[in-house]
Amino acid sequence: MSSSQGLGGGIGVTSGFTQLCKGLAVVLISGHVLLHIFPSFISYLALIPGRTIPFAWNLITAGYVEQHVVGVILSTIGLLFIGRLLEPVWGSKEFLKFIFVVNFLTSVCVFVTAIAMYYITTQENYLYRPLSGFHGVLAGFLVGIKQMFPDQEISPLKIKAKWIATLFVLPCIAVSFIVPESAPYLPTVIFGTYMSWVYLRYLQKKPETNLRGDPSDEFSFSTFFPEFLRPVIDPIASIFGRLLCGRSEASNEAKGYMLGGGGAALPGSDPAEASRRRERGARALEERLAAERLAAGASSEDRLSHKDAAENV
Repeated sequence: MSSSQGLGGGIGVTSGFTQLCKGLAVVLISGHVLLHIFPSFISYLALIPGRTIPFAWNLITAGYVEQHVVGVILSTIGLLFIGRLLEPVWGSKEFLKFIFVVNFLTSVCVFVTAIAMYYITTQENYLYRPLSGFHGVLAGFLVGIKQMFPDQEISPLKIKAKWIATLFVLPCIAVSFIVPESAPYLPTVIFGTYMSWVYLRYLQKKPETNLRGDPSDEFSFSTFFPEFLRPVIDPIASIFGRLLCGRSEASNEAKGYMLGGGGAALPGSDPAEASRRRERGARALEERLAAERLAAGASSEDRLSHKDAAENV
């Protein structure tokens, strides 16, 4: 795909939505309708940290329940449009696994943060405010776009896709200070972004190659930040990497991961494979766009032929 085409160009407005994304969209819409009909269900479906024990299923269900109509509209649109980019590249099974894992890990982090804030401030609203929504997974999708199509241009915005996750988080942080009512949503966005990076960086498995993660320099955590901040971010990111995954990054010469401090290379941590994955992603996107353009051209020809036939009659 040419760089001038961009991720936003040449895509039909309603074409190409996958069956899985449509099904998940129905889940999001149904969850919102259910809460509208039975408002009391919020206590059983949303994440309420003070009641998560014994209602532990809230760590899973909260991510699929939107409390406000604006949220369900934005989540549904984001799922459909971003899903049709990522699902063909990852495959339906991996796409669904990504959603489940990122949603669950994000909910766990939000739960722990709320409990910590309660003990720090003693304010009970941290324990009993219902928290829910798909925005953590949406933030994770943007990290997936950064990984798979980093140099593609987002046509309407005229920016490269590798910055889209950062440009989503930063306004959310700013808005949380301006509109205090939006602050409860911020941890979900931040943890959704970070946990999706952890999953893609260290854990995602490619069945065809048996490789895990993406050890490339282009997907390091510091790439979410401007270049002048990276010397500060890299040491911090390596600490969190060791804490979360028990791994430390190898030297630039090795270009891989090492296990703990033992110096044994992790199997399947090949940076060249990460580059090939991005090439496959770009190729899959180009093929899909070509198919959509072909379908659009055929549809246009059919309409013209029907018009000519009508005129001849």
